[in-house]
Formats: sequence, structure tokens, C-alpha cells
Amino acid sequence: MRSTLSCFFSVALSFCLLTSAQAAPVVKVSPSDIGGSVKGAKGPEAGVWVIAETTDLPTKYAKVVITDDQGRFLLPEMPPANYQVWVRGYGLVDSAKVKAKPGQVLDLKAVQAPNAKAAAQYYPGMYWYSMIDIPKDSEFPGTGDKGNGIPTFMKKQYYWVDTVKNSCQSCHAFGSKGIREVPALFAKMGNGDSTLAWAHRTQAGQAMSNMALGLGRLGPEKALSIFADWTDRIAKGEVPFDKPTRPQGIERNAVYTMWDWSSPKYYLHDVISTDKRNPTINAKGLIWGSPEESTDLVPILDPIKHTVTDIRMPYLDPKTHSSSDLPRGQSAYWGNEPIWDGHTSIHNLIWDQKENMWFAARIRQNPNPDFCKEGSDHPSAKVMPVKESTRQLTMYDTKKKEWNLINTCFTTHHVYFARDKNDTLWASSGSPANTVVGWLNTKMYLETKDEQKSQGWTPLVIDTNGNGKRDEYVEPNQPLDPQKDKRINAGFYSVQTSPLDDSIWGQSMDVGFSRIDQPGYLIRLNPGSDPAKTSLAEIYQSPEGTWGSRGLDIDSKGVAWTALASGQIASFDRSKCKAPLNGPGAADGKHCKEGWTLYQLPGPQFKNVKDPNGSADGLYYIWVDLHNTLGLGKDVPIAQSSGGEALIAVVDGKIVTLRVPYPLGFFTKNVDGRIDDINAGWKGRAVWTTTGTRAPFHSGDGSKNMYPKVFKVQVRPDPLAN
Repeated sequence: MRSTLSCFFSVALSFCLLTSAQAAPVVKVSPSDIGGSVKGAKGPEAGVWVIAETTDLPTKYAKVVITDDQGRFLLPEMPPANYQVWVRGYGLVDSAKVKAKPGQVLDLKAVQAPNAKAAAQYYPGMYWYSMIDIPKDSEFPGTGDKGNGIPTFMKKQYYWVDTVKNSCQSCHAFGSKGIREVPALFAKMGNGDSTLAWAHRTQAGQAMSNMALGLGRLGPEKALSIFADWTDRIAKGEVPFDKPTRPQGIERNAVYTMWDWSSPKYYLHDVISTDKRNPTINAKGLIWGSPEESTDLVPILDPIKHTVTDIRMPYLDPKTHSSSDLPRGQSAYWGNEPIWDGHTSIHNLIWDQKENMWFAARIRQNPNPDFCKEGSDHPSAKVMPVKESTRQLTMYDTKKKEWNLINTCFTTHHVYFARDKNDTLWASSGSPANTVVGWLNTKMYLETKDEQKSQGWTPLVIDTNGNGKRDEYVEPNQPLDPQKDKRINAGFYSVQTSPLDDSIWGQSMDVGFSRIDQPGYLIRLNPGSDPAKTSLAEIYQSPEGTWGSRGLDIDSKGVAWTALASGQIASFDRSKCKAPLNGPGAADGKHCKEGWTLYQLPGPQFKNVKDPNGSADGLYYIWVDLHNTLGLGKDVPIAQSSGGEALIAVVDGKIVTLRVPYPLGFFTKNVDGRIDDINAGWKGRAVWTTTGTRAPFHSGDGSKNMYPKVFKVQVRPDPLAN
């Protein structure tokens, strides 16, 4: 009574508060759930992750959810097993692991980080590598080895930043513990000189040639000294100047499920679960991966039985080179062992609607067969003969368990199906140097197995004379001719077919990725009736001041989406263009500024780079969810943030960050969405992806026992939905 009366008569409060706070409602769990609450020193901990992991299943399995506003959590649909459960969150250090089984309710205790350094160990990598001292704008153009150490072809600061993102960060989780700390072996080899230690670490393993190429673009001594300064400062106790925020709103509805697969020695590039044109294909079926240079073993996950198997891809030419033959230096993890042994360079893979799996893969040495070259009567060779290709096609019949090795004249990198009667498979080439776009009529191939007649390729030609058809053209290094069209020296890095019409879209890397002084483009290809002879290309540059396009996908309205290394997710709507889409004004790709919309990435900015293009985050690729397989909506673009260790979506014009906190250093290169049960709500839908870093052992705690993982990402209606 006294408590009630004092509350009633209080002039300091506008309403009466109960003297004892009412406890949050208890989380209801089914026999297959684990639920409970998380509390810290100051009460409930909202927006922190609860991780449950087990080794009782055939492969290691884990699930991660996020607490609601009252610190409650629910881990749904847990397979029967014994789990270790703990709490991770920004401002915290990992809590003690608690044993649990499905059906239990847990009261977990969050542990406050004792200091800023301890808290920062759980930050995404971009918060750490944003500390890198990027050369100032005034240092460009570079003055070469005898000047400031920056190559003279590095004309602007963004060339340098773009190269760091698209050469270094695109292969490694750059700010992870395994990168920001220099292993003792390299420190010893450097004999107290951190720059020399970095020189040794970039010569380690079987990627030393690629790393040398990237360093050559940056200026080797300059770059190594900058990286050495960065890790020296970290070793002395410097911590990131910016901090991440905990998940908010719909971000707390995410559920992350993961399985170990493949081997700690191998890495994955892509994963596939279904056909993008019809995401109900292969419902509840196997998940397949592409291990690129690391191995010929294609990993396969059964997510129902939690088992992992593999199949070995064959190759046509026994002299096809192996990754084990690559030059290598001593590794801090694997010594002198060549851990990669791949011949087939399996980069990308795609389902068709007949239960066949198609791969961009190497089956032979680079020189092409005669039917590809000058003098051949092949229709495409008559237009543009091709001397070599570095990767071709393979197909695996999952019913018959048979391989088909397909000798293509064009190089393959990414592959996607058109929505036509021939199930045409279009391929990107991956490099600006590979300047034809190729395709395979898979209907014809499956009926005849004639690889020559079933394939074709075309150069990229712009209708610069504006007459609406393909004519004789001038070469890329020649001036425009009002009577002719113009060929461009660009190759598709990414490729995608439009759901709206017959167009094929691609994206070409820009100057920051190579010594070719050429901007990056989005490219729309209209194949016409005879693509080798009739196709016409349109090119579009991103807005002035932005750069570094990487990856591309098309939504159902025909809008193209890409990721920019300058720090934006970008859309391009061709229907908004006001100027003519052909003619001489279309030759440089700057004729449709009004078609672009930019969405700025969150997170830290490099100190020496002007906003808004100084984002430390790096996006590897982008994928559009045409069928709402994730639960954020139809046509939602989802970018793969290797720096932010997240999937970043644009939902109603706003950024949604789905950060994967475990293992630390989450890094992926693409996603794939599947609907397992269209009537099961969020439980029947998911996006699938896999670990993409070339060094899984750099992730997590930096252990050489770290396996690549398959990730299943779902968004439920609220943080306690089961």
C-alpha cells in the first residue's frame, strides 16, 4: 500500500511505475527448439548473437540467431544433438559455452569486454583495415620506382584503392585476425623488418604469382611498407577508430545455419542449390560447390542428413596443368606442402531444369582447337577467330552420374541460362582481355552432343552510326567513322540474362583492376537473330566520381544492379534514359546519368579518401532475389560484403545488413536462393552461400583446422518465430 500511495502522489512522474519490474514473457520452445534470454551487467542484452554448435552430426553444424529488444532468443528446428551455446555481441567478449539440448530454456550471461582492444576482436574486418594509411590524393599520379614508389599508370588515388579491393580483398578476408597479425614465421624471416616480413608472407603458398601481380599494380615497396605500418600499429595496441552497431529491426530476424564441408586446405568460389529461373527446382536437395583452383573435388552437402561427399571432375587433356605445379613459398600454416592440387579451375556452376549441373571449368591447355581459329568455317570464327581459352565447360548428369566435357573456343567464368526455347547458356570471360561473349545452345548439345555446332561467340560492337543494325566496324583503337560501328575492347566479368526481354547483360572491370586505361561498364547485349553477326552492345558508365563496378544482376523490371568499389550499391534503369541509346553519343557510355541510383554503404571510411567514396567495405558480387527466397521481398538486391562480413540488401531504398558473426571473417562471393516448400512460410525459403576466402585458415581464430562452410540464411517474421 505504501509503495502504491508514494507512486500515486509523486509529482516527478507522469504515470505510475510498478516498484518491481515485470519480467519479460518466457520464451516458448518446442521439443526441437532451444530458447531463453541473455542478460548482462545492466540487464537484457538486445541485438546480440546466440550461437549453438555441435559435432554430433556427420559434419560440424551450427546455428546463430539474434536476441530481441528484451534479450530473448529462439534457435528453431535444431537437429537432435548435444550443443555448445554461447553469446557474442559488440561491446562483449564471448561468454562461456553452455551445454544444451533441443527443448531446453537457457538463461545466458553476456560478458562485457574489459577494454576497447578486447571488444574490437569481434569487429568485421573492414573496421581493422580502414586503419590502412592509403596514399594521399596528392601522391597521384605516381612517380614510379625512383619517385614515390607508386607506378606512373596509377593516375588517380581511386586506382590504388580499387586495386586493393579488387586484387587483395577479393581473395582474402583482409582485416581478419589471420591478416592483421603477422605470423611468427614471417616476422622471423623479416629479421625485425616488418616490410621484409610482409614480402615473405606475400610470397607464401601457391597464390604468390597473383599476389606479386597485385603488388606490381600498387607499387611493391610502397604497398608492402604501408601494410607493414598497418600491422605494426596494431601490434602496438592501436584499435579501429570506428565501431559497428548491433543488428537493428528486421536484421534481428535473421537465422544463420551452417555446415562444414570440403577441406581446410581447399577453398570455394560459388555454391548452387537450384535454378534461378525456377527456385523450386531441387527442393530440399543437395547443395553443390565450385572449388576453383584448389581441387578437382566438387563438394556436395545433404542439408537434411547433414552429410558431405564429393565427386571428382575429370579433364580432357592429361597435360592440363595442376595448381600443385604453381610456384610457391613457405607457408606459416602448411610449410612447403602444396595444398592445392586442382586442374579444372571450377569457377562457377548452375543447374538447368533437367537435373544437369553445368560448370565453368578447365578441361585442357589454353590453345584452342582449329575450329576456333582463323581459317575455320565456324560461323563465329569467321567473324572473330579466337586463339585460346583458359576455361571451358563441363556438364554432370546427376541422374546418370556421367560427365560431359565441352570444348569451347571462348573462355568461361560465370554462366547463366537464358529464358529461351534453347536453354542457351551464356558465359562471361572474366577478364577485359577476353573480348568475346560466348554461348552454348544446350538443347542442341544435349540432343546431338555436337560441341562445335552448339556453340557461338560474338565481339562487342556498338551501333555508333545509329542505323539500328550491325555494320562493318572500326577497332577499339580507331576513331569513330560515321559510316561504321565500333568494337570495344571489353570483356564480361559477370553475365546475366534479363527476365524482361531477350537481352544479355554483362559488367566489365575498369582501370583499377588492370593496366588497361579503360573505365568499367555495364553492358547490354541485344543478340538479334544471328548473334555472331547481329548482336549490338550498349555500354553505360557509373556516375562521375564512382568507380569499380563488380558483379551484376537484373531484376524482373529489367533494372540492372551492380556493386561499386567506391562504396555504393547501384542500380541502372535503362528505361529512364533520355538521350539516344545508339549513335556517336553512346560511344563512351556517359549518355544516361539519369538511369543511375546510388545507395551508400555503411561502415568506416579510409581516412585519406574523401567521402563518399572512401568506404572501406568491399563488395565482391551482387545477386537479385527475383522470387523472395530470403524473405526481404521480391526483386531485393543482395550484395556480398567481404569487408563487412555480411550480406547487404537494399529494401525499400534502405540498407539492411545481415552480418554473419561466426566464424569471424565471414567472406562469400555469391548467393543462391531456393524455395523448398512454398507453403511453409519462412521455413520453406532460404538463401544459400559458402565460404569464399582463398585462405579459410585466416578466418575464425586463425587455425589451420578451419573448414569452409555452407551457410543457409533465412529471415523470419520476428526474432522468436519458430
